[in-house]
Amino acid sequence: MNLIIVESPTKANTIQKFLKGGDFIVRSSYGHIRDLPKSEIGINIEKNFEPKYIIPLKARKKVSELKKYFKKADKIILATDEDREGEAIAFHIAKILGIENPKRIVFHEITKQAIDEALKNSRKIDIDMVNAQQARRILDRLVGYNLSPFLWKKVMRRLSAGRVQSAAVKLICEKEKEIKEFKPDEYWTIVASLLKIKNQKSKIKNNEFEATLYKKDGKIILKLGIENKKEADKILEDLNGAEYKVSKIQKKERTQNPLPPFTTSLLQQEAWQKFHFSAKYTMRIAQSLYEKGLCTYHRTDSFNLSDQSLFGAEKVIKKKFGENYWAGYFRKYKTKSKSAQEAHEAIRPTNPEKTIEEIENKLKQEEQKLYDLIWRRFIACQMAQARIDSTTAEIETASNYTFRADGQIIKFDGFLKVYPLLIKENILPEIKENEILELQKLIPSQHFTKPPARYSEATLVKVLEKYGIGRPSTYAPIISTIQTRNYIEKDEKRRLKPTEIGNIVNDILCEHFSDIVDVNFTAKMEKDLDEIADGKIEWQKLVGDFYFPFEKNLKKKEKEVPKKEIAEKKTGEKCPKCEKPLIVKYGRFGKFCACSGFPECKFTKPYLDSTKIPCPKCEKGEVVKLKTKKGRLFYGCSKYPKCDYMSWQKPKT
Repeated sequence: MNLIIVESPTKANTIQKFLKGGDFIVRSSYGHIRDLPKSEIGINIEKNFEPKYIIPLKARKKVSELKKYFKKADKIILATDEDREGEAIAFHIAKILGIENPKRIVFHEITKQAIDEALKNSRKIDIDMVNAQQARRILDRLVGYNLSPFLWKKVMRRLSAGRVQSAAVKLICEKEKEIKEFKPDEYWTIVASLLKIKNQKSKIKNNEFEATLYKKDGKIILKLGIENKKEADKILEDLNGAEYKVSKIQKKERTQNPLPPFTTSLLQQEAWQKFHFSAKYTMRIAQSLYEKGLCTYHRTDSFNLSDQSLFGAEKVIKKKFGENYWAGYFRKYKTKSKSAQEAHEAIRPTNPEKTIEEIENKLKQEEQKLYDLIWRRFIACQMAQARIDSTTAEIETASNYTFRADGQIIKFDGFLKVYPLLIKENILPEIKENEILELQKLIPSQHFTKPPARYSEATLVKVLEKYGIGRPSTYAPIISTIQTRNYIEKDEKRRLKPTEIGNIVNDILCEHFSDIVDVNFTAKMEKDLDEIADGKIEWQKLVGDFYFPFEKNLKKKEKEVPKKEIAEKKTGEKCPKCEKPLIVKYGRFGKFCACSGFPECKFTKPYLDSTKIPCPKCEKGEVVKLKTKKGRLFYGCSKYPKCDYMSWQKPKT
């Protein structure tokens, strides 16, 4: 009997189906079966950062089961995921079972062909990848288990700090500061509604279009070029009675190329944009699709596509849409990221011929949505360009003002047939140079520049990738962790903003532990971890170079930094038990109301952040800010559960 061990039961079941009739049995470890202890730091600093691994309580039953199969097996094959976490899981399984020279196989997709190929090409466990995972785990433990107690002493109990998470919180806090400090600038635009006329007496219907003022005396008017109403009125006065003449028409055909296939970050961004799936939720669904053998491995930063998949895409495009919809050649994309794992593939369907219609009955609704998105993106990337006819018309007046009208129409949809983009068609009437147009009206509009938007999960993932913070497997855990710790919350538009505690912790870390939250420092650490995975540097050296200066600074700051007193606000209410004033306190999960007589009186209740708006449903309570279990803000009635009013948007007074 040959025993194959994977980390997931769903993955085990899928692989077992492909190995029916063979002498194989597939079992799962249910993830990590060895880890650092939670009750202590678990790292011997004096012995060159030697980790102390234990078998967690929840994994002991699974370890006993694997040992029983191990005794009966002739050959052991470790088939965990092909990333660092998967390599580490394989390493720890081998250590616990006492397997000497274990056979290790990897595959990018769970198909019969891929598994058969992997079984023919087994290898040893990549100890460099294991060391990279171990270094990350130890670095995070050293930061978390040393810096968190510092925050307990200086701010409040139960706070925690993370190496990569703190850098992400800093980005969100900086964005919030930028928004608060933003000062809007006023500017105006002037639009002319024009009509094509056959002659001065007869008008042709439905030939009205709009043109925007964009030049004065031959110079382009910048966005903030018309600063106030006075300037706008002066232009309107200059244009009074002016003749509008077409001075230039430029027609050209432009092409639109399809987007590349999905990497992890692109999938997370697009799933948020289209379905409002969180990064963590997207990864959970993608994991399910991968384990069911429907999609390739979902943790990747590469655009590579196998030759087999490209031939499959060509076949599907020609059969389903026609010969003219295929690009005519295989498109191959390259990532700009220097740290991308080019041996991996992009995220794609394992079988391009499987459309969503064929498998939707086997999938949950959210799985259907994500699979269809992955399938469309992959097929589209090998389809023909879209061809768009664009027209630009310049309309001059005798007063040296020039208006511009832009029109475009999709001539051939190409890949847009499968993967639509926001390309707005605008058809201009057939006008010629030197043609006189009739002015219908001039429309002056006042505008104000807007502050930068808060990060959504999609835009935060994009900026994390841009700065090299984290890797494909860590984007979702980073965002999830900082929300769980209550450093970040979602506003009514599901965008990320720092909580009061998040700002306090970020200020302390920025002032006293700048390296921990520095974006460039964190990115360099990620590159160093990649160097360990490539066997170029020793993991102990990286950990030591970071830890010893960090430890020295920590001891210094413990003496220097005073305790940060958080002002306790009175609620105006009295404790129902002892009638002492109730005050607002901060806990791990945010604000709550507590008795000022603590510890003698331990009364607490939820904190309701009032909007001072009467409940539109019962009119007895008032609308208050509340949170879902996942940390998203919503508005509800203070009389809940008597009144079940709820809204994602703040009600109007």
